[in-house]
Amino acid sequence: MKRDTKTVVEADPRVPVIRMTRDFAATPERLLRAHTDPELFVRWVGPDGMASRVEHWDARTGGSWRYVSVRDGAEYWFHGCFHEIRSDRIVQTFTYEGEPDGVALETLWFEDLGGGRTRLRAQSLVDSFESRDAWLRGGMEAGVEEGYAKLEGMLGDGAV
Repeated sequence: MKRDTKTVVEADPRVPVIRMTRDFAATPERLLRAHTDPELFVRWVGPDGMASRVEHWDARTGGSWRYVSVRDGAEYWFHGCFHEIRSDRIVQTFTYEGEPDGVALETLWFEDLGGGRTRLRAQSLVDSFESRDAWLRGGMEAGVEEGYAKLEGMLGDGAV
């Protein structure tokens, strides 16, 4: 478990799951919007130094998405399907197109803590411990932390 950042990242020892938790000074509605509005999403997703753009985005239960993140001319494409979008959670698939067989099932929960604060809990289930550990070794934690820091800044300045 990593505790030196604001995002707690845990690798479950029993199943190939990554769990993340972070509290935000925002309502669940604002966090949901930041995850489902493509113009907002591309402003915060991913590590510093990467720019993202959406190719396709249909944020509704049964919808799908595809975006690319670019750094130093290299493109990293991602796609998935929104299985379910509710006010308190999102269930979706997530695939990095560089590893097309590695489909993750992701669930994000928006837990209202009261007082304009929300706990975001996320879980990514992958197909093997090897895939999960490769995600962690590949810089996923840093990318998540930097992305959530950008999101926190957007929430603080009223962009969301």
